[in-house]
Parts: sequence; structure tokens; C-alpha cells
Amino acid sequence: LALAEEDEPSEKPTTSASQIRAYISEAVKTEVRRRIAQEGVRPDGRSLTEIRPLAAEVNLLPRVHGSGLFKRGQTQVLSICTLGTSRDSQLLDGLHPEDNKRFMHHYNFPPYSTGEANPLRGPKRREIGHGALAENALRIIIPSEEEFPYTVRVVSEVMSSNGSTSMGSVCASTLALMDAGVPIKRPVAGIAMGLIQDGDQYFVLTDIQGMEDHLGDMDFKVAGTRMGITALQMDIKISGVPHDVMARALSQALDARLEILDLIESVIPEPRAELSPYAPRILTLKINVDSIGAVIGQGGKTVRGIQEATNTVIEIAEDGLVSIASVDAAGAERARDMILGLIEEPEPGRIYTGKITRIEDYGAWVEFLPGTDGMVHISQLSDMRVERIRDEFHVGDEIMVMVTDIDRGSGKVRLSRQAVLEGWSLEEARQNDRGIGGGGGRSGGGGGNRGGYGGDRRGGGGGDRRGGGGDRGGDRGGDRGGRRY
Repeated sequence: LALAEEDEPSEKPTTSASQIRAYISEAVKTEVRRRIAQEGVRPDGRSLTEIRPLAAEVNLLPRVHGSGLFKRGQTQVLSICTLGTSRDSQLLDGLHPEDNKRFMHHYNFPPYSTGEANPLRGPKRREIGHGALAENALRIIIPSEEEFPYTVRVVSEVMSSNGSTSMGSVCASTLALMDAGVPIKRPVAGIAMGLIQDGDQYFVLTDIQGMEDHLGDMDFKVAGTRMGITALQMDIKISGVPHDVMARALSQALDARLEILDLIESVIPEPRAELSPYAPRILTLKINVDSIGAVIGQGGKTVRGIQEATNTVIEIAEDGLVSIASVDAAGAERARDMILGLIEEPEPGRIYTGKITRIEDYGAWVEFLPGTDGMVHISQLSDMRVERIRDEFHVGDEIMVMVTDIDRGSGKVRLSRQAVLEGWSLEEARQNDRGIGGGGGRSGGGGGNRGGYGGDRRGGGGGDRRGGGGDRGGDRGGDRGGRRY
């Protein structure tokens, strides 16, 4: 029994596994910080100002509008750029004066990027914050809506992580934007700076990795162009950073940023001149605010008709900016021409191709601009005598006519086909149109006889008929145009 008691340990171990892990972690931290402060050597052997190996690629994914892959050591980020219309912009509901956002950056940090197999869930606070930081860094270089009428969305997928994935997202997003043909003002790059404090000494680290972020005293993210800084974010574990240390950190960040920008510009020197063939084509034009109603039409009928006829999406802003989106340039250009036709003002002396919409005994009504028509008197329909209009012309026929007169008060438009056939100038057309200038009518046998006959019709009963016809023309032609405009 005595021997058995002597063999038993007098005390049980008092150190737990968690304590052992804490001791090891503290020893590693002390040694890492000592080597940096005393030897100037970092855990991976780099000097204090050295960047990890860099690599960049564009156009990796064939079907997207733009893509870019940025590698910095073990950190790899793939960014995808997608272009959309203004309808795709994000609506903002808040106190900020902006009510929508046409540039969006989203950041995803899947578990596999750190070798984990956790379930994929919605974005966490960290992911939302990193996405916002990169978005703010890039926002300043996005062209205005007038210069580039697209909504731009960039999604950054972290493929592998070992520090500074948010700044890697900035670099990858720049590559994707340029690959998509977005005319950014200049490239943006980002770098994460670290700090080790040893007494009253401060050691600034360029391009920190995960261990240095965890064991160091500062995570200072700096993003910008060659011209300046576009975004900053600092996390520190000490009470503060002296001014000279901050200046040194910004100076080292500039050197690193320029090195990364050199790499980006060596891969893609400038944004592509042409958009991806899979990106929508958008044309813009500015119209008078008073003309918006004419383009939209009653209940949106006009603009819907244009969209259906051209397979486009048309958006009209309150200031008169019209955006036309189409899968091809031809459809967008056709829609633009139709809109310009809707708001175009008739010009005296100009020749138009129009369609006959109504025929009366005294003349024919021709729609020569969308929603705008005028009357061609029987005497101005041809260079030959016309006995009965319906024998020679039919509703739906296309004819070329010249605008010879516009009554600015009533909006009545008078047209002449004879002026086109004869090749007359505006003054000649007016002189030969008795309804305008009291001209002498056509010369020659048939023309002269008809002139007398026509004169009787105008002076007597014919004149009443013409007068009534003219009023009818003004009501139906000019007023109709006014309502549409």
C-alpha cells in the first residue's frame, strides 16, 4: 500500500490546453515583433517596405462585361463588372440628397478563401464594410451620367485571403472596370500599412499579411491614384500615432501604390475603346422639357410604341435627358431618330417624306412628322392637272412635300408637292400657291384654264369650301400637333 501511494502523482496538472495555446501565441507575438524591431525582418522574410509578389489579369471570364484578377502574395481577388441602364440603379431611402446610386461595389468573402468549409450565408458586417470602403475608393473615378449613361456594378470575390483583401478588391475592380470599357478618370490601387511600436520607436510595414495584422499595432488602408488619395481607413491598437510616423506611412503607401499602378497599366494601359458585345448599348439625347409630353404620349402610348418597334428601353428624366438602351446600336439609333422626329419643328422650305392620312375633294392631308400633318391643296398635288384626287392618290401613299407656310397662331401647315416636282425654292413655291401669296397660278393651256376654274371655286362656292377645308385642316393638323407637343 505504501509503495502504491508513492507511485501516484502528488499533484494533477494545472495548465489547460487553452493556456498552452495562449502561451505559444504570446511567444510567437513577442518573437515576431522583436525580429521586426531589432532585425528588420518580417515573418515571410521581407523587408519593412517590400511588397509581396504581384500579378494581374483581365478578361478571364468570356461572357461577362468585364473581369479582372489581382494577386498579391496569397491574397487573390476576382472582380466582375456589369453594365446596366439607369433603371438598374439602386434607390436610396434616407436623408442624403441623392436618391439613387449608379455605381455599386459588392464584396464577398466566402469561407473557402481561408480554407474553411462553413455554409455560405448572407454578407456579414465585415463584408458590407469592406465593400463600402472599396466603393468609396472607386467612386471618384467613375464618369458622370452625361459622359457614361450606364449603371455600373462591380462584385469582388475573394478567392484566397492572407491580408488586405479590401485593397485587393480596389485593384481588381480597377482592372474589371477598364476591361469593361468604363472610361474611368484614372486607375486606383490600394495598399494596407502596418505598424510595430517598440518603446518610443515605430516601425511602419508596407503590405501587411494576416499575421502582421493580427500581431501588429495598426491596419492602415490607403487607396488612391497617381494624383492623390481616394479613401483611407485606420484600425489601431495603441493610443495614437505621431505625425511623423503617419507621414512616413503615407509616403511608403504612395511608393507601393505607384508600383501596383505600374503593374495595372502594364496589363491594360487604358479602358477599352469598345464595350463588350454582351453589354447594352445606350444612346442619350437632351430634349426640351416642354417636349417630354410629346415623346411619352397619352398614357405612355407613344414611348411604348417606339420601344416595341425598336426593341429598346427608353427612360426620360425630368430634366429632358433621354436614355435609349438596346441590345444593338441599330435599334438605339432608330429609336433616337423616331424621338427626334416627334419633337422636330416644321421648317418652311424644307422637304419631307410624308404619308397621306386623309383625302378630301379640295386636298389631301399628309403626316410629314410624327404627330404633325398639313394639307396639300388639290392645286399643289402635281405638276399636272388633277381632276379627282382619289383617282391618283390613296390613303397610306408616301409622297414628298415642301412646307410652304406655317400659321404660328393656329399651327396650320400648308404643304406643296408641286414645289418638289418643279424644283422650286420657297419663294417660288409661295408665289405659285394662290392660297398663300395670290400668285398667278400655273402658266400654259391646261394650267391657265384650270386657274380660271380654280379661281371660281375659290371666289364663290369653291372659296367657301376651301375656307372651310382650311379651318378643318388647322383644327385637325395644327391643334393635334400642339396637343402632342
